[in-house]
Amino acid sequence: MDSVTHYDAIILGAGQAGGPLAGALARAGRRTALIERLHVGGTCINEGCTPTKTMVASARVAYLARRAADYGVRAGAVTVDMAAVRQRKRNIVDSFRSGSERRITATTGLDLVVGEACFIGPNAVEVRGTAGTRGLTAPLIFINTGGRPTRPALTGLVSIPTLDSTSVMELAELPEHLLVLGGGYIGLEFGQMFRRFGSRVTIVQRTSQLAPREDADVAEEIRKILCEDGVEVLLDTKAASVERVDDGPIRLTVQDGRGERALLGSHLLLATGRSPNTAALNLRAAGVETDKAGFIKVNERLETNVAGIYALGDVKGGPAFTHISYDDYRIIRTNQLEGGDASTRDRLVPNTVFIDPQLGRIGLSETEARAEGRSIRVAKMPMSYVARALEMDEPRGFLKAVVDADTGLILGAAVLGIEGGEVMAALQLAMMGRLPYTVLRDAVFAHPTLAEAFNNLFTTSEGWERGNPRT
Repeated sequence: MDSVTHYDAIILGAGQAGGPLAGALARAGRRTALIERLHVGGTCINEGCTPTKTMVASARVAYLARRAADYGVRAGAVTVDMAAVRQRKRNIVDSFRSGSERRITATTGLDLVVGEACFIGPNAVEVRGTAGTRGLTAPLIFINTGGRPTRPALTGLVSIPTLDSTSVMELAELPEHLLVLGGGYIGLEFGQMFRRFGSRVTIVQRTSQLAPREDADVAEEIRKILCEDGVEVLLDTKAASVERVDDGPIRLTVQDGRGERALLGSHLLLATGRSPNTAALNLRAAGVETDKAGFIKVNERLETNVAGIYALGDVKGGPAFTHISYDDYRIIRTNQLEGGDASTRDRLVPNTVFIDPQLGRIGLSETEARAEGRSIRVAKMPMSYVARALEMDEPRGFLKAVVDADTGLILGAAVLGIEGGEVMAALQLAMMGRLPYTVLRDAVFAHPTLAEAFNNLFTTSEGWERGNPRT
């Protein structure tokens, strides 16, 4: 070890919790080291939200261009330049990343250390970088190392080229036939995206529905939308083995209720979940406990079992969303710098799946509410009953809200429809303010907007299964 430097705080990982926390600690007068092995910004900026949603936007333009005649607009044949799509994505990522780097390097009292870190004790880490190996010590250490795509245990997988959620965005040419292993959020977004770019797409899902965490009716509606877009969806289908056929196509052997069959594709995307980046941290040296999957165990204040060591973001398990990682930072900031007592208890967890139309989700699903034995009412209405959706020729999907039968408070919602994430946010605000559904039912919203759908969704005189379209 070349040298040892003492800090007030050490942060492992410059993600959406680590970066802001490092700046807040340094500005508060605490000498801070922010260690990053690859690039600042974490998964969100570099491999997650920013690049994927940039490419989703490109795919939607291709989709709308092909539908131009539906709007009375004449357009020619639509082709997609994947190299240009990729470059647009790279430019936006580079802009976001460089902005984060400038903020970090301009902060007094904050040192950005590039290298691979591992614990050598409960208050000490070793960092190996291009300039050598150095030691850092601090009474406070925050772990924000995130996660990575999981590789499933599949016979033959080691012998063929595969794509994951990072490498699939670096393709310069369009896959002829993309096989997607996994029907969760990642598989759904990329599956629809590449179908809209022009690829043939097959999604292989081992369970009986797509998006297994969602209610069955939501998952079925997603399936219908993807199939309408031309995506082949195989449910209750297990991948058995994979091989390359004479340096040509990929043969994926699958099993379902009818037996075994082979799928031939040009590319294979692995979308089977994510694993925590903890293996290289040598957590045993610090005594930090993890679960069987390697996620770091924390309490409601994000404290590990070792005093002075905290974990934030995806590395601790639970909801793997950028906004949750950022809120983890706010909890630590509140408790460490502001003398507060913040925790994750009762934290609402919104999320949006950026298929098109979007799925916005907040709170309890109907399935979860019934499993908890709650007395509920369910309000549900198709997007085809929303004037604004019809005017935009985007009537696919539905709104669904779960309401406490006794108090009238909204317990959760799923909005599968145009700008579903934005519409969901309005329901989230009502939940945060503990407003009964009647407030939204009786509110005067501007016409024609998507928000006025709440008037019909919650109109009891029309029943709680279907409202009437407003025109």
